[in-house]
Formats: sequence, C-alpha cells, structure tokens
Amino acid sequence: MIRNEVFSCFVFYAVLLVIKMYTIAIITGQVRLRKKAFANPEDALRHGGLQFHREDPYVERCRRAHLNDLENILPFLFLGAVYSLTGPSLTVARLHFLVFFLARVLHSLAYLLALQAPTRSLAYTAAQVPCVSMAVQILIHLV
Repeated sequence: MIRNEVFSCFVFYAVLLVIKMYTIAIITGQVRLRKKAFANPEDALRHGGLQFHREDPYVERCRRAHLNDLENILPFLFLGAVYSLTGPSLTVARLHFLVFFLARVLHSLAYLLALQAPTRSLAYTAAQVPCVSMAVQILIHLV
C-alpha cells in the first residue's frame, strides 16, 4: 500500500495532522500548568490545592481546539485513506490533502490566538470542502 503514491501522500499529511493534534494536547496541558487550572481534584491537590480545581477561559479555548481537531481530523483520516484507494490523480489527491492540512493548521492558530472572526469559520469551511469532495468521489466510485 505504501507503494501507492496517493496513499503515501495521504500518510504524509495524516502523520502531520496527528502530530498537530498531539501538539495541541501538549499546549493544553502546559497552559493548565501555567494557569493552575486543573480539571481533576487529584491534579489540583498535587499542584497546590483544591482551589486550583477550576476552569480557566484560555485552558477551555485550548481544550475546544483539541476537541475540534478530534471531530474533524478523525473523519478526514477515514475519508482520505479510502479515497486514496479509489485511484485518484496524485495531483488532485495532494491538493485535497494539502488544503485540509493547511486549513486545520489555520483553524488551530485562529482558536489558540483568538484571531478575529471569521478566520476560524473560514478555515473550518475550507477544510470541509476536500472532505465533502472525497466523500462524494468515494460514493461515486462505489456505484
């Protein structure tokens, strides 16, 4: 399968997206430590006391960025893998994968840096376009 150029291209972008998701998770944990805002009482006790078992707006922003990645990147991983096996053009497939990747990076930056609206919404929409395209092409290939 790795010999399939389209699938190899997909794997490249998929790995970058997984690394991006891990990065957002690490950022969330670091912000929790810096802000002393822990979701679990045992963590708060370990880091100064139950008064730190609390929410923080920026920690919640980071957490939402991570959850949004899970909601959007996981379907892309499925669609991209299946789409790669339908025999698409390498150039077209690479464009799908690249647009999704860049849009998700922009979406995360917009979330974490609280960029002016509608940056995040536009990035979300841009990432959905290749996913819808791949889904439609998979369904057409099956018919």
